[in-house]
Amino acid sequence: MKVAYLDCFSGIAGDMLVGALLDAGLPFETLNSEIAKLGLKEVTLSAEPTKRKGITGTDFKVAVGHDHHHRSLTTIEKIINESTLDEPIKQTAIRIFRRLGEAEAGVHGVDIEKVHFHEVGALDAIVDIVGAAIGFHHLGIERVVCSPINVGSGTVKAAHGVMPVPAPATATLLTGVPTYVDGPAMELTTPTGAAIAVTMSASFGSMPAMAVSSIGYGAGDNDLKDRANVLRVLIGEASSATESTEVWVIEANIDDMSPQIAGYARERLLAAGALDATLTPVFMKKDRPGYTLSVLASLQTREALADLIFTETTTLGVRMYSAQRRVLERTWQTVETPYGPVRLKIGTQNGVVKTVTPEYEDCKKLALEKGVPLKDVLAAASDVAHRGGR
Repeated sequence: MKVAYLDCFSGIAGDMLVGALLDAGLPFETLNSEIAKLGLKEVTLSAEPTKRKGITGTDFKVAVGHDHHHRSLTTIEKIINESTLDEPIKQTAIRIFRRLGEAEAGVHGVDIEKVHFHEVGALDAIVDIVGAAIGFHHLGIERVVCSPINVGSGTVKAAHGVMPVPAPATATLLTGVPTYVDGPAMELTTPTGAAIAVTMSASFGSMPAMAVSSIGYGAGDNDLKDRANVLRVLIGEASSATESTEVWVIEANIDDMSPQIAGYARERLLAAGALDATLTPVFMKKDRPGYTLSVLASLQTREALADLIFTETTTLGVRMYSAQRRVLERTWQTVETPYGPVRLKIGTQNGVVKTVTPEYEDCKKLALEKGVPLKDVLAAASDVAHRGGR
């Protein structure tokens, strides 16, 4: 699977993304000829190499003639649908505009069909969104993953006056998405950029396991003092691992809590959705014995599990950091042993069996029922597994 990772350390805007896709291998001639299918005669495209704090990238620009139209979503969809663009490109662009329209409608408290897009409906925004759809399609990208997004701070001038950063539509679009503020007081993520990111991205977090084949940098308009104002796009083939996802590790060192409470806390965390929870004996300050509580969490459960640690343990703080998790594809098979049926957990990768493990609870139940040692039941199940389940 071909994957694109959007590295938004300096935010994301529509022109930055198109520039990054051009820099990563989308031919400018292809983009230009595809955009021409929209029939926007007032539009001229350009893409020039430039540098931002020593990093060479592509500065994509849309020059527009005297265009003062405020287009509705219906008008924009008509422009796209009546073009001769490939159907997947049309569908992607319309999905992005719909997402943007929903955000604008929510901010202004009107029906989506009554939203007039102002800046968003301007020709350069249409080109940016359709251009992004063209880039993803022609580069063969099947999955998009996005980093946490740097939104910027301060204020920005918009059609309705001065707005806080992130702009209201941007803030609405990024609800539930990991964001942060870093750098100069200015808008780093635009509504157009946010709409593309949230519509196209399958997940948000660290870069997935992938073999990178091309990297592109799309330049922002401003040359900032403290950073390279670019959007980086990394494109490559996904890892052969069946599952490769971001997980969060939550840890706490505890030396003033009963072992019974520690065990109870671990059980509560697993019941609340932790992917794993372990207790490791450690020696802390002044050689006091204690535990390191380690919890694996998804992005969705991270905060709830951290709160549960504070509720159920005596710790005053936790450490949190992201990590990459790879797991084999897991299936179950029930086999017959001399003691009764036992489920086998089978781990495969690309159709090849990598590991087979008898289910402990099944073996324990049979050992108690038959009055035989647990090790004998486990050995019998393992023997059947090694013989291919026969």
